[in-house]
Amino acid sequence: MCKNGPKGAHRRTKQRKVTICQDLVKRQDDILGRVITGDETWVYQYNPETKRQSAQWKTANSPRPKKFHQSKSRVKTMLLTFDIRGIVHYEIVPTGQTVNQVYYLEVLERLREKVRQKRPEFFANNSWILHHDNAPPHTVLSVGEFLTTKQITVLEHPAYSPDLAPNDVFLFPKIKEILKGRHFDDTDDISSNTTAALKAIPQNQLQNCFEGWTRHWHRFIASQGEYSEGDYGGIQQ
Repeated sequence: MCKNGPKGAHRRTKQRKVTICQDLVKRQDDILGRVITGDETWVYQYNPETKRQSAQWKTANSPRPKKFHQSKSRVKTMLLTFDIRGIVHYEIVPTGQTVNQVYYLEVLERLREKVRQKRPEFFANNSWILHHDNAPPHTVLSVGEFLTTKQITVLEHPAYSPDLAPNDVFLFPKIKEILKGRHFDDTDDISSNTTAALKAIPQNQLQNCFEGWTRHWHRFIASQGEYSEGDYGGIQQ
């Protein structure tokens, strides 16, 4: 019963993750410099400080510090995309815009143009490789047809594996760490500060992130697909 039940499905998912990581390890010298990875995340109008950031010296009679409540106002920022040499393309999704297959296709067109401008040697012979996760807008038929038509190679991403996505493990936490504890006036303020935080990340940290990504491939192989904590490009999971 377990073979076809939840436990069996879980084992198959872990094994598939191991298989994909094994393939990535074999190919890493060839692909690592050509991968462009991207994803989306929410950025809030106010994201509470970490305990370390909010710690402050005070006497027993000091008034309790005022804290903002987290606002529901948020912007979905498309951090598409970065590679081992730096940021290739990013954009802020307009307020009210749903990230569906139609919008994602538009993003891919803009990304492709940025690759042409910033990585012409990869664009000329379609040697760049796109990495994104398995979110519905990324995997629908129309997006697959677009990528095939444009001869864009996609790096396979294991299901249920945000721990193997550089954006989820490095780029988004890095940006949100910079923004934590700050209150923004409106969506324009959120957008400008998010962009500034993104541009402030040094190139060597992006390179470290890719190196950390490869270390995680090895960890998942060694642990047979189990989640493994560790340093990933300077960000602790």
